[in-house]
Amino acid sequence: MKKIFLFALSLFSTVAFSQTQTANYFKLTRAGFNEKNAYETTAFVEKYFRVPGNTGFNASIHRVEEILKKAGYIEEKANEFEAPLTYRIEKRPMKRSTWEPVNASVTVVGETQPLIAFQTNRNMIPINCPSTATGGVTAEVVFVGKGTAADIEGKDLKGKILFADVAAGRLIATAAKAGAIGVMGYSVPKYNQPEKYQTSISFGSMPANAGIWSLLLSYGVKEKLKTACLKGTVSLKVDIETKIYDSDELTIVANVKGSVKPNERFVYSAHVQEPGANDNATGVGTLAEMARVTANLVKTGQLKPQRTLTFLWGDEIVSTRRYITDNKERANGILWGMSLDMVGEDTKKTGGSFLIEKMPDPSAIWTRGTDKHTEWGAGDVKEKDLFPHYYNDFIFDICKTQGKFANWTVNYNPFEGGSDHTPFLQNKIPGLLMWHFTDVFYHTDNDRIDKVSAITMKNVGVSALTAAYTLVTADENTATATVTQVKTDALTRLKTEFELSKKAIAEGKPVADEKHIIEVWGKWYTDALATIGTMPVDAKTTRVGSSIKVATLALEKQVQAYLGELK
Repeated sequence: MKKIFLFALSLFSTVAFSQTQTANYFKLTRAGFNEKNAYETTAFVEKYFRVPGNTGFNASIHRVEEILKKAGYIEEKANEFEAPLTYRIEKRPMKRSTWEPVNASVTVVGETQPLIAFQTNRNMIPINCPSTATGGVTAEVVFVGKGTAADIEGKDLKGKILFADVAAGRLIATAAKAGAIGVMGYSVPKYNQPEKYQTSISFGSMPANAGIWSLLLSYGVKEKLKTACLKGTVSLKVDIETKIYDSDELTIVANVKGSVKPNERFVYSAHVQEPGANDNATGVGTLAEMARVTANLVKTGQLKPQRTLTFLWGDEIVSTRRYITDNKERANGILWGMSLDMVGEDTKKTGGSFLIEKMPDPSAIWTRGTDKHTEWGAGDVKEKDLFPHYYNDFIFDICKTQGKFANWTVNYNPFEGGSDHTPFLQNKIPGLLMWHFTDVFYHTDNDRIDKVSAITMKNVGVSALTAAYTLVTADENTATATVTQVKTDALTRLKTEFELSKKAIAEGKPVADEKHIIEVWGKWYTDALATIGTMPVDAKTTRVGSSIKVATLALEKQVQAYLGELK
């Protein structure tokens, strides 16, 4: 009895110590993160239509550089660990020319006001679109419905503008072959609610050197032009000005050196390209402020990271994948990755919810109960793709703590992919995405600074920093407390899945299938518990391993009990 009491007392002390450690980091980050700084950086970045190598992309990289230098990061000369705080800008000649929009307008001949203009619809010009002749061109527009072969057959398109109620990119080759001078089309996803937000245009691209220009339309403009075309002949004056030129691709990387195991690291990534405010100027602005806060805490001695913290800004997926794959030794030391993408939404305006996209767990295969995919869509996850790790629950619990503190709504979604977390996962590195969805302004030119919340950026930044600080200074107490946390989360999930399986069997689903789901969840969590063994920077005892063993036995016992009850 006495031994049991002493073990319980020791476990309580361990958990309490770990909670105090994390609570201290919350205190530091909440006091240190200046949401005004993050918002101002976001506002600077969102002014530009950002494509790798163009003026806006490079200006954003150099804006981050200014913030880093002012915070005390030193440009590395020899290696990234030559000082406690370093940064570098990687420069690579681009294989293809970069592109940037300058101006555009479309006016119906006979009218004085433009039908659509770049000043209000910056996504109207697709990436890679060439300029028209100086002063613009005037031509008849031919409406071809949905752009099927039957819709186009027999129409004279030579020297004219092809206009369709489908994506312009689908008809560029057809239009060029028929001698048309340009294509205008429409394609906005349903989750953007285009009939409600009739000025929205989803940004897109077209093939370079297509020999023809194209423009993208909003729902409102598409309907207006279609109505006019159905009434009679319509001519348009189209004026497009863009720049296409050779350039360098830039990536900026900042490091805060770990004092004990500098080659082990936590890596943040925020992509710079894309034209939106939330997507992804907020990621750039939030991460820049996170890097500033970290430098300040290190310089004042309030943070003493034992592993390295790395901050990366670049081209989505491309820069992150290259950072991982270009240096095998460096990649071996990356223990965690985190993507900050669309992290500053004013959810009252966008309709989106803050989400943590989990690494592949069984909910990505069997999505049921309160689990649900976003309208982005589910990925094709198989059992062989599952990635058991404590990171899912660890980050979600950190965010829930900040959510409770700040009255901030925190949710999660099963793995879907499509952002900077995927290169980590593809290289067997734990990686998560912090984002918002569904957002009615996602990828449209209504994703502007007025839809951004500085408070949301702070909540995300505080959570992301507190989590990383805890992990890069983790000791045996941190790991043992995490074992307790993950065990609790696992038992909660297993109970939920058991109840869902009981209901499914009652509705006629095969018992064997439902038992299999419970078994997979049980194995996922026991395997996740095992990964906590590497959490401490410098484990000196077998205490963590013992706690993992006890928790694993408890989970396995519960799984067997549930399997026995499913009939």
